[in-house]
Amino acid sequence: MGFGGGRSDGGRPERRAPRKITPDYLHRAAMHYLERYSAPAAQLRRVLARKVALSCRHHEQDPSAFEAMLDEVVARCVSSGFVDDRRFAESRAASLKRKGRSSRAVAANLSAKGVSRELAQAASAGSEEDELAAARKAARRKRLGPWNRGDRAANRQKDLAALARAGFPMTIARAVIDGAGEEEFTG
Repeated sequence: MGFGGGRSDGGRPERRAPRKITPDYLHRAAMHYLERYSAPAAQLRRVLARKVALSCRHHEQDPSAFEAMLDEVVARCVSSGFVDDRRFAESRAASLKRKGRSSRAVAANLSAKGVSRELAQAASAGSEEDELAAARKAARRKRLGPWNRGDRAANRQKDLAALARAGFPMTIARAVIDGAGEEEFTG
C-alpha cells in the first residue's frame, strides 16, 4: 500500500452517503455543531439547511418538506438555552472590538452571521474612547500613522483612507493618524 489512503487507483476515497433526515438526526447534528461553535439561531438554521439539502439531493427528496422540522429543531435549541442570539452578539462584539474592529465593522459582521439589526447595533455600540482605542489597535496592527516606519506625511492620506475603509469615523481616524508617537498610546 502506498500513499493513496489504501486505494490502488490513486483517487479520493468515496464519500459515505448522507443520512436520511429525521428529527433525531437533525437534533444530534445541531448539538454536535453547537458543541464546537457558538452560533445565532439564523446561522444554526443555515448549517442544518445545508445538511438537509445535501441529503435530499442524494435521496431525491424535496428539501422544502423539512422546513417545519428545521424550525422545530432550531426552536428547541433556543428554548433550551443552547442558542442565545444576545449572548452570541455580545461575545462576538467584545472579541472583534479587542481585535481593533470599528463599531460599524462589528455590526456588519454580526448582521452577516444572522443577528438582527437592532441586536447587532446594541452589541456593537460603545463610547468614543472605545472606538478610539480600537482605531489605535487597528493602526498599530496595520502600521499606520505613528506606527508607520516610512514618511508619515507622505502616507497620511493612504493611512486615513485605510482607517475609513475599516469603518472608523474621520474624526477618529485623524486623531489616530495625526497622533504623537507610539509611546503616547501604550496601555
